[in-house]
Amino acid sequence: MSSLAEPCGRLIGALGHSHMPDTLAALLRHVAATDFIVIFGYRGFSRPLALFDDFPPDRNDLHVADYIEGPYLLDPFFLASLAPARTGFWRMSEVAPDRFFQSEYFDSYYKQTGLAEEIAFLVEIGDGTVVVVSLMRLEKRFSAVDVRKLAALWPIVESACKHQWSDLSHTAEVRGRDAMLAACRQLGDGALTGREGEVAALTLQGHSAAAIGRTLGISAGTARIHRQNIYAKLRIGSQAELFSAFRAVLFPLEAGGSRSSAPGNALRQTGKASL
Repeated sequence: MSSLAEPCGRLIGALGHSHMPDTLAALLRHVAATDFIVIFGYRGFSRPLALFDDFPPDRNDLHVADYIEGPYLLDPFFLASLAPARTGFWRMSEVAPDRFFQSEYFDSYYKQTGLAEEIAFLVEIGDGTVVVVSLMRLEKRFSAVDVRKLAALWPIVESACKHQWSDLSHTAEVRGRDAMLAACRQLGDGALTGREGEVAALTLQGHSAAAIGRTLGISAGTARIHRQNIYAKLRIGSQAELFSAFRAVLFPLEAGGSRSSAPGNALRQTGKASL
């Protein structure tokens, strides 16, 4: 890796200016080749704030506008942003649930992006607001060397993001991880029990019955029975419909006429994003 002095110097000079995200992206690419870089500000369950992206026009809808219509709610990096202990530098595989690659989110949404891998810096800005700097590759995964070099930039990325976006936390609508559980308990006008709400939340995130059982201290078989009862009470038959019901609870004013109100529609039409 060539000297970082020059790109780091440019980043310092760009702090507080509109071109800072471009300069940060240039620094990251100086260390490891990357096809796309996108930066989001996450504030609880509110729609993400798009802070930067360099997607070409033919990918913009796939990766930008549609993502914030709802699929972000099941994004492993978004879910990781709700847990402050997850700040740092991560491969998606390190934060994704065990059944992520068999989930409705992956099958109907994420695989449309064609990405080989996505890795990200998660920076807590304050008051629960988290800036996520995602790096994406189309052809091959990041190597162990790439990951090691990028991880070494963590102190620089963290400081730069905190300086650039410190004001995001002042207007944050932060509801925290408990908001997902609270929303799931409202499904079916409160028809679910507390335990069924927990199972619904973990199912939406992409956890298997075995993982749900370990998390809740129940057997995998009991977790499956809870899931069957949830579907029966809500009169649904798929995870896509469960997601649609969950989203309607979070965004009730949009339920009914929007393009994303049909079961699973927000997932099937989309890819990964920036506002």
